[in-house]
Amino acid sequence: MKICSNCGAQAMDDAAFCGECSAQFPPMYQAPQNQGYQQPQGGYQQAQGGYQQAQGYQYQQQMYNPYDHTAEFDPKDISDNKVISMLVYLLGAVGIVIALLAANNSPYVAFHLRQALKIVVVQVIVTIFSALTAILILPLFAASIISVILLVVKIICFFQICQGKAVEAPIIRNLKFLS
Repeated sequence: MKICSNCGAQAMDDAAFCGECSAQFPPMYQAPQNQGYQQPQGGYQQAQGGYQQAQGYQYQQQMYNPYDHTAEFDPKDISDNKVISMLVYLLGAVGIVIALLAANNSPYVAFHLRQALKIVVVQVIVTIFSALTAILILPLFAASIISVILLVVKIICFFQICQGKAVEAPIIRNLKFLS
């Protein structure tokens, strides 16, 4: 039984409004089963004529990442070709050539080859731009910052491979070539 916090009248547990004064009861949230929810112990407790939730629900939501393609690949393919995929980020263009020769038609390696090629293409463009504007300090400084950002992107991609993931490279993923 619920007790109205407005007038003190009793009402059924499933009532949304008080039968005496028409005050609205706070909704009792029912968590879906097996969805990462943990129902607290105690549920609702009576407190000064009304009901109060004893502890909040703990909700563990799995975020959807549209750039994560790990589920598209066979776990055996990921396991067998993890080292080759790491080479494309560690060795740059040389790693790309090695991976092309040693990949054995692996979709996982092909995914990381495309990501690494995007990074190499951007690095070449930045190098050409900085060479053409070597006299000016500001473009040279901007090219250096972009090179550092690309290095960080390569490190992030390397550690994602260490975890067995296939996630598109940050920042570079917005470039639509080689998709």
